[in-house]
Amino acid sequence: MDKYAKSGFFTTIAVLGGCLGDVLGGLDVKLKALLICMILDYISGLMVAVIFKNSTKTETGGAQSQAGFKGLAKKICILFLIMGVNLIDQVLNTNGFFRNAAVVGFFANEIISLVENAGLMGLNVPPAINDAIDVLTKKKNKREN
Repeated sequence: MDKYAKSGFFTTIAVLGGCLGDVLGGLDVKLKALLICMILDYISGLMVAVIFKNSTKTETGGAQSQAGFKGLAKKICILFLIMGVNLIDQVLNTNGFFRNAAVVGFFANEIISLVENAGLMGLNVPPAINDAIDVLTKKKNKREN
């Protein structure tokens, strides 16, 4: 690959990243945290399935491509929802209120899933983390009822 092709490739990536960041409401600390936790949750889910063969997503507990693709599809759908909620904020001129609430809510779900994966690997999760998850779960259940 010559230097002009490389610069064109990286320019394209930068433009796409900028556009994606814009439609997601900006790459602030909340969105960065969500994206990092989404990646960590996916990788830890793969570890549970491939190494520990203890996945709750498959009958055998091992890895199956269909379960992996479903996980990726769900994470992409989360980003689509954030895009939609960001548009609601723009239409209602609410300065990111709904987008931030959605990002933090999905972030909490990703953290819960990450801790569940750690438990499936046999790690002893510190009580403080379990207590924090209990608080998040109770708040989530109150909103749903």
